[in-house]
Amino acid sequence: MAAPKPDRRLSTFEKYLSLWVALCIIAGILLGSTFPGVAVALDAFSIYQISIPIAIALFFMIYPIMVKIDFSEVLRAAKTPKPVALTLLVNWAIKPFTMYLIATFFLGYLFVDFIPGTEILPSGVEVELWRSYVAGCILLGIAPCTAMVLMWSYLARGNDGLTLVMVAINSLTMLVLYAPLGGFLLGVAAIPIPWETILLSVAVYVGLPLAAGYVTRKWIIAKKGMAWFETKFLHYLTPVSIAALLGTLVLLFTFKGDVILANPLTILWIAIPLFIQTVFIFALGYFVFARRLKLAYRDAAPAGMIGASNHFEVAIATATILFGLGSGAALATVVGVLIEVPVMLMLVRVCLGTQGMFGGEAE
Repeated sequence: MAAPKPDRRLSTFEKYLSLWVALCIIAGILLGSTFPGVAVALDAFSIYQISIPIAIALFFMIYPIMVKIDFSEVLRAAKTPKPVALTLLVNWAIKPFTMYLIATFFLGYLFVDFIPGTEILPSGVEVELWRSYVAGCILLGIAPCTAMVLMWSYLARGNDGLTLVMVAINSLTMLVLYAPLGGFLLGVAAIPIPWETILLSVAVYVGLPLAAGYVTRKWIIAKKGMAWFETKFLHYLTPVSIAALLGTLVLLFTFKGDVILANPLTILWIAIPLFIQTVFIFALGYFVFARRLKLAYRDAAPAGMIGASNHFEVAIATATILFGLGSGAALATVVGVLIEVPVMLMLVRVCLGTQGMFGGEAE
């Protein structure tokens, strides 16, 4: 008898995820401002700009998704060129340049009167503050997401196997194109590549949960059978991803609560172009290109989301190396972190509400 199909309907907990997210943001800011010493100590606990507390939370966010992946789907997804070609086109031929244009328009023209002042770069060069913010936005734009998009795809009921393939290809592509694109858009002759950050983040955020998920799935199915795995084990494991996501959100806003309270208007000026860029790239990939390519919904959702989200650890590491930890560029990359989760959850809702526009399986 065939194993029962796992229930993919939204639980009560998932239905009110936006409420929990809002509460976690408030809790994080309050914790960060009330106990700044604890937040600073936790935030400093990192290796090559990879926060250990965030890494632990992300492991428990990604691991349950990896366990659910049927790896035969990964092999089939690898033979599907259209979604992979779409994500490569959006991430590397479009997104970096639209980020540059949108950030420059808003921060360099529309909001320039609200961003006075200059700063001295480590090289000794004095630049306008708005230019530093644009540089941070650019660093976000050339660093596509490689891990958290697995969570967004899962919540949107996307093709987990295809998402994993696209994550792997983006990780390899970033090693090749990150420095040339960054150097061109920033006007830097030789932009340093944070090799350690890129490689360690891919290993910790993707490789480790992938290996653990594969071994767990294979062992449990061999011992207990597919039916027990899908009806019992996954039933208890499913809430772990959402709980880890909310925990990550609390940590992020705890670490940067003081930044938000000290620079509320600056955060707003930077957040507006980042928000517009995220929504624009998602709409372009999901509503325009995915429909033109006639992708099924399960392939269109992750293809649209992987371009919209960013690999913020790499962006922060590069901004710190190039411009300094207290620079406007570093602040802009931090703002990217703060708006990432709420905005991507909004786009998950958009995907779930527009499944009927695509072919393939809709739930």
